[in-house]
Amino acid sequence: MTTPPPEAAAAAVPPPGCPAHRPQGDVTPLYGQTVAEDPHGLYARMRERHGPVAPIELEPGVEAWLVLGYAELLELTRNEQLFSKDSRRWRVPREGRLKPDSRLLPMTSWRPTLLNMDGAEHQRLRGAVAQTLGRIDHRELRQTTESAAHGLIDSWGPDGTADLISQYARRLPLLVFTRLLGLPAEAGPHLIELISHFVDSSEKSVRANAEFQAILIDLVKRRRVEPGQDLTSWLLAHPAGLSDEEAVHHLVVILVAGNETTINWTGNTLRLLLTDRRFRSTLTGGRLTVSDALEEVLWRDPPTQNFPGRWATGDTVLGGQYISAGDLLVLGLAGANADPAVHGASGPMVGHVGNRAHLAWGAGRHVCPAQHPARIIVETAVETLLHRLPDLQLAVPGHELAWRPSPWSRALVSLPVLYSAFTPPRTATPERPAWTPPPFEPPTTSDPSGSTPSEPTSTPRTEDSARPGPRSWWSSLAGWWSGR
Repeated sequence: MTTPPPEAAAAAVPPPGCPAHRPQGDVTPLYGQTVAEDPHGLYARMRERHGPVAPIELEPGVEAWLVLGYAELLELTRNEQLFSKDSRRWRVPREGRLKPDSRLLPMTSWRPTLLNMDGAEHQRLRGAVAQTLGRIDHRELRQTTESAAHGLIDSWGPDGTADLISQYARRLPLLVFTRLLGLPAEAGPHLIELISHFVDSSEKSVRANAEFQAILIDLVKRRRVEPGQDLTSWLLAHPAGLSDEEAVHHLVVILVAGNETTINWTGNTLRLLLTDRRFRSTLTGGRLTVSDALEEVLWRDPPTQNFPGRWATGDTVLGGQYISAGDLLVLGLAGANADPAVHGASGPMVGHVGNRAHLAWGAGRHVCPAQHPARIIVETAVETLLHRLPDLQLAVPGHELAWRPSPWSRALVSLPVLYSAFTPPRTATPERPAWTPPPFEPPTTSDPSGSTPSEPTSTPRTEDSARPGPRSWWSSLAGWWSGR
């Protein structure tokens, strides 16, 4: 399960280059429709065949390890000496086995963010992000989310039908996050449009990507001289002393990771309520709450089912597998949640109401710092929808719902529903303004094919953070995360 003592490890681990390091002919592809259609069955078969750590292929010719054991995943995330977050240790790119257009690049390329750091530097950046998120007023966050939810529901209320993914779950988080970051309400729909363009790789993606970056860079510059009561201002004012470039990078992480996770968590919870008669009837009967439903989803269908990763700092052993220095280990969050060694034969599907020992948020020093705001947003989104549309029902049989073919996210393609059509009130309840950001003026981008504005940021670029290509790392990251 865990790494043996140094002297035992030295004896147990074959020398570098030994065939025992490399799984031969028994590697499971972690891509394609099987991952989307039956991930639970796939993980169970891999566990039965290989144990808690299984050899996988992330794309043709790119091998890694998927950690499916609960205890092994805890070991992986808690031992920075053996398993690093620094992707520059990965030997696959050094050996020339990663294509320049690989879809793995957005999440495995090194960037100066808390996602890629160990030790003191990670502590500095994580402290800034976590303490900034900790300043969010939960009551105001709930009010902002509820107001945005009512607005979306009113917009399609008269139709009597809607797709709860594209018209609700995918739109609501960004409307909230733009307010949290210090952008005005009218910026929300604009950002939704921009992100949809570059996530879908449409013909407008280059211009949309450039404008998205320009908006965030402009926001950071404004808040550096005119701070407000928002996440951007708090991040810049933190004693960690983030540069403008570091601040922009971490706003992107908050937007992309927070947005996609919240979308999937909302969609998967609504699916559970609409397809699981046991769970829905129990909810309406009053024994369980929406909060319990959210927790059930984090056990059964976490919004992020697998996540890269950790890179071995040296040859070692984990879960009975020989791991070579520079190997990539993928966190099998959904698989570890279903580990029979922890749950027995029943798995996490039964009897776990109120149990928050799942690994949906990761573990160790890199555990997700945004889980509490995310919970408020998702819980409010679900409760508001159920209150407004009490007769909500699926428009198609549950077995026809399709999942995005992503090995990383557990995300529905769509969630079509029916309900009693209604006419929204002529005058909506005025939204209580939570913040007073400056007027929104989308920055102009003179060169849509570029990825930086004409004025440089305050921090000189290094080789590792040099200008990316036309489709920047964060637009690729958003597409990667959503399985597009």
